Amino acid sequence: MADNLSDALKKLKITTTDSRADSLEGCLDCLLQALAQNNTETSEKIQKSGVLQVFASLLTPHSSCTAKVANIIAEVARNEFMRNPCVDAGLIPPLVQLLNCKDQEVLLQTGRALGNICYDSHTLQSQLINMGVIPTLVKLLGIHCQNAALTEMCLVAFGNLAELESSKEQFAYTNIAEELVKLFKKQIEHDKKEMIFEVLAPLAENDVIKLQLVEAGLVECLLEIVQKTVDSDKEDDIAELKTASDLMVLLLLGDGNCIHMVDNGIVQKLMDLLDRHVEDGNVTVQHAALSALRNLAIPVVNKAKMLSAGVAEAVLKFLRSEMPPVQFKLLGTLRMLIDAQAEAAEQLGKNVKLVERLVEWCEAKDHAGVMGESNRLLSALIRHSKSKDVIRTIVQSGGIKHLVTMATSEHVIMQNEALVALALIAALELVTAEKDLENAQLVQILHRLLSDDRSAPEIKYNSMVLICALIGSEPLQKEVQSMAFLEVVSKLRSHENKTVAQQASLTEQRLAVES
Repeated sequence: MADNLSDALKKLKITTTDSRADSLEGCLDCLLQALAQNNTETSEKIQKSGVLQVFASLLTPHSSCTAKVANIIAEVARNEFMRNPCVDAGLIPPLVQLLNCKDQEVLLQTGRALGNICYDSHTLQSQLINMGVIPTLVKLLGIHCQNAALTEMCLVAFGNLAELESSKEQFAYTNIAEELVKLFKKQIEHDKKEMIFEVLAPLAENDVIKLQLVEAGLVECLLEIVQKTVDSDKEDDIAELKTASDLMVLLLLGDGNCIHMVDNGIVQKLMDLLDRHVEDGNVTVQHAALSALRNLAIPVVNKAKMLSAGVAEAVLKFLRSEMPPVQFKLLGTLRMLIDAQAEAAEQLGKNVKLVERLVEWCEAKDHAGVMGESNRLLSALIRHSKSKDVIRTIVQSGGIKHLVTMATSEHVIMQNEALVALALIAALELVTAEKDLENAQLVQILHRLLSDDRSAPEIKYNSMVLICALIGSEPLQKEVQSMAFLEVVSKLRSHENKTVAQQASLTEQRLAVES
């Protein structure tokens, strides 16, 4: 075999494109046999012989040897040490040209060769992108979708290239979304679906492609998968369910997609899905459907549509859930839905069962996410409803102390939300809340926030607004007077933030009048 190989390499070395095809074929077959027996050793001999440069001239679309030459290149490029020599021999440009060829075997071997040469090299992959392989490969996928091996070759290439940011702009100008969704719908085998998932996930991070995938019907496809796999205990189905759920949530991000999907009736499908999983349902499905609804509720135009479709009622069925991931998404969905929706906020805020559950979850110290979201929803119910009934429900359920604690959060946004809610409580229902505010030591906390140089300007501003409102209560006013607030507030009159300085002057006047 060694002699045959040496002879074959010598013959190839002196060959030209005019050489007789049959004599070339014999030499190429010999190389392929040798590679099958010992790839590494044969590849080293091929490199030393200088035959790689000859291959560049043999890669022509009309030669009967082209597929074999590309196959040899694909085989040698499986070895890392052979990849740079292949590049140096100038093999990439003629291989890229061959992607325009009609012969399916040539296309397959060419794709393998390029894939192996550029494997794990972002530099070479970028070079391929700049040479325009993406539109060519997408076109091939559409033309040869019946050829399983070629389809797989395209998917592997897309999977590698889609990781690069520069590829996404090019993908966005093709009909990749349509082709992948079409292919996805036809797949029965788990492995094939998995391959397509691996291409879809990085592509779906791009906003333009994300919208294209949504318009091509991918969300409906994923919902179907969720429905088919949800009750299965097979490992493959469980993995597929998780992947489909995650991808669905990723697609339903971004205002454009969410508005489009709500207008296309996705909400009812998600609610039907949730409805089948209320009692002892699948947590993956509950989590995914609630996440999707939460994302859909972010655009302002969707909120009223979703509320009138009954989303709040559908979500409330999960109040009994003991699963923190489900609780967390449930809270986030309700908070998004009532944002600037006064009527819905009032309706939910008067729901005693909901408010009591929120107060309970505000103490879920093992689950910081659930605890934080419960506090934020309590505050949001007051801020968006501005309703005395809602405040009374929250006071009766023991929620005030949690809002006061929230004002000391390490997150400025949460501190602020708490202070605004507390200011509304003080303005609308001070007498009802007075005892709870006193017991929660709100006045001392406000003194601390105003004295602390690290407090954000909006925290100082809202703390002073709240102090002015609290003075309307006799016991709270006494506390304010006993804590030398005037001194702290008068210092803030020279604060660099104009709004804070103005509020300090107003607060100082108010405190002076009351003292």
